[in-house]
Amino acid sequence: MDTNLITDINQSLEISLPVTISGEELREKLVAHINHLINHDFEKLVFYLYRIDVNENKMRALLEQREGENAAGLIADLIIERQSEKIKSRQEFRQRDNDIDENEKW
Repeated sequence: MDTNLITDINQSLEISLPVTISGEELREKLVAHINHLINHDFEKLVFYLYRIDVNENKMRALLEQREGENAAGLIADLIIERQSEKIKSRQEFRQRDNDIDENEKW
């Protein structure tokens, strides 16, 4: 499992998951945390989703299409997907920055 992903999720959700867990364990712990937030602090969950920048329209459509499925599992998948996209984007940006000639950098 990518430690950057777990670190980003820990930071974004203000939790402390061990960076050595498997992808399956990450999802299980995330689902449990999201279920807790759904039942006890929904406003905080909405805040976290906004902070992570989970696409609201995509989430609503997914929840409607898969009604009856565990909502926390679907939300966990969206969080993992979005955090992975952000990590990939940062890596690509760093690579592009490294490809620029030193004389052309600001």
